[in-house]
Amino acid sequence: MATRKRRTIKEVSAQYKKRIYDLEQLLDISRSFNSALEGAQLLESIVFSCMAQMHVTDAGIFVLDLINSENFTLETRQSNAEFGSKNKYVIPFTDPIIAVLTEESHPVTLEYLLAKCPDTNVADILKSLNPTLIIPLIQKNHINGILFLGERFIFDPDSDGSYTDYEKDLIQNIASLAAIAINNTMMIERSSTDMMTQLKLKYFFFNVLTEKLYQAMTEKLPLSVIMFDIDFFKHFNDTYGHECGDYVLKEVAKLIKTNLRGEDLASRYGGEEFTVLLNNTDKEDAMMVAERIRTSIESRDFVFNDIKMKVTISSGVAVFNHETNPVLNSAKLVNQADQGLYMSKHNGRNRVTYAPPSLVKDTDE
Repeated sequence: MATRKRRTIKEVSAQYKKRIYDLEQLLDISRSFNSALEGAQLLESIVFSCMAQMHVTDAGIFVLDLINSENFTLETRQSNAEFGSKNKYVIPFTDPIIAVLTEESHPVTLEYLLAKCPDTNVADILKSLNPTLIIPLIQKNHINGILFLGERFIFDPDSDGSYTDYEKDLIQNIASLAAIAINNTMMIERSSTDMMTQLKLKYFFFNVLTEKLYQAMTEKLPLSVIMFDIDFFKHFNDTYGHECGDYVLKEVAKLIKTNLRGEDLASRYGGEEFTVLLNNTDKEDAMMVAERIRTSIESRDFVFNDIKMKVTISSGVAVFNHETNPVLNSAKLVNQADQGLYMSKHNGRNRVTYAPPSLVKDTDE
């Protein structure tokens, strides 16, 4: 009996130690989520945390579209399997599965979900992901994301792979933290995004540029800024109306973003002006990116109300270098790019100009 009692005490002690460990992990996860304010970084943090905590080989997260809130799109997935076109993984907000997940508000299996929603239109999408568990992300009684876990690592040969109630409670707690973090990030995204072009706003651009400048100085890495301006933009508004001008702005913004890396940052600086931040990018590569954007816009056929138009842009490039141009004032670096843009316009437009720091006038002087 004494031996059995000692075994029981040992088992209870081990359970409490695990619970304390998991609570400490939740605190770390919460700090990680709250420190990742950029959408892509946050979603990756959520997925990796879930994979590590739940010991699965595959996980992903659907989030509600930022602007129209009509669809949940699979934005981040980590898997050993091939990840096909993201466009295939879309769940309409009106699909009955969304209502069921909102009502259930706790982890469910795919089999359970499909049994509750026999008329769903996304059964094939969900089956192709092969989830072992589906977890709705609920914030203030609203669903803002759908997390799924894939195949599990099985450490106990006698286990059938099912999730215990304790494990479901754990992933539910992680999901609650994720839902809050996603909600906060969506609010930041909306307040820092130009609704017309879907690019970042000027103030957000300067905040990020200031941070990246100090990082570039510390790590002795280059950093480039490009300014773009649509040539003769007033002509489109005056000739075809402001709706045409809006169309041109949207299309130019799309082409700029298409020609950038995921870690680059594009913003609508104001009116028909745009800025681009290229982290860890020297003069040669920045000029190449600016030229690629310029030529893609010049070669594009813009069509508005069956009217074909040609659009060109002028641009200026400035490059931070810790030795030759160690400027830590973000406004001054943008001013350098702006004066390069002025040179492009002065020399005939539809061109890219790099303005050497030695020839750029400091507006503070």
